[in-house]
Amino acid sequence: MIKNMDRGILFMLLSALISALNGAVAKILSEDFSTLEIVFYRNLLGVVIVLYTLKHTPPILTGGKFHLLFLRGVFGASAMVLFFYTITVIPLGEAITLNKTSPLFVSILAFYLMKEHLSKKAMLALGLGFVGVILITKPWGLSISYAHFYGILGGFFAAAAYATIKKIKGIYDTRVIMLSFMGVGTLFPALLFLLSFWVTNPPEALKFLFTGFSWHSELYIWILIGFMAIISTLSQYFLTKAYSFSKASIIGVISYTNIPFAIGFGWMLGDAFPDFWTFTGIGLIVLGGVLVSRSK
Repeated sequence: MIKNMDRGILFMLLSALISALNGAVAKILSEDFSTLEIVFYRNLLGVVIVLYTLKHTPPILTGGKFHLLFLRGVFGASAMVLFFYTITVIPLGEAITLNKTSPLFVSILAFYLMKEHLSKKAMLALGLGFVGVILITKPWGLSISYAHFYGILGGFFAAAAYATIKKIKGIYDTRVIMLSFMGVGTLFPALLFLLSFWVTNPPEALKFLFTGFSWHSELYIWILIGFMAIISTLSQYFLTKAYSFSKASIIGVISYTNIPFAIGFGWMLGDAFPDFWTFTGIGLIVLGGVLVSRSK
């Protein structure tokens, strides 16, 4: 019989693999879709799925603190937009690694907002993670690309979303929390689609937000979008199961396996294989994340 811990690790490995596959599908779709279109359609299908489950099985928790639920939606949707953007312009492995800086930002937010103590191990982890980011972004000319900056910012927004979830997970059904960011993730791109008619010459760094909307009739594209919606749901399901069977510290460490999966998928899609400095940076961010999870 498989032990609970082993089952937790297995579920996390499946979630990590599917998460990396989800990124690969987004990268394929980016050849025909803008970043906002990918986010819009992915969340629109997600809203339909979640609303169906809520109709089938109504939530029991009564809710409250709607402003925090809305903030979770804003932070989560912002993180998704920036994550999908970085996937389209830098190698998949780098994009996912920069997004995985979120545990480091969670520690910083917990220290400033929730007055949680930062141990020496956590401070060391933050330092290692920061050095790792430098090695990946390679700001030797004292500047980094917009894409890498947005990747880091996406990690921060993901951390803010996680911190908000901690405040509302006991009063809102998980599906309602998911619906909050999927709903904002549908309305936010729709608003930007409308604004793109008036914002005709945005700054270079913001052009990806004002690309407009176009209809696609190719069958294979819609199959890929449907596939993305399904595997995203599966990834979340396996992630939830993993945390129910094993300790959070162990699952947090195993979650970093989506980075080598992403590097592999990215290489198959034509990404350059990471160089020595990028690999070193990835290793330091992973080590920092592991130390953070172990320090709690």
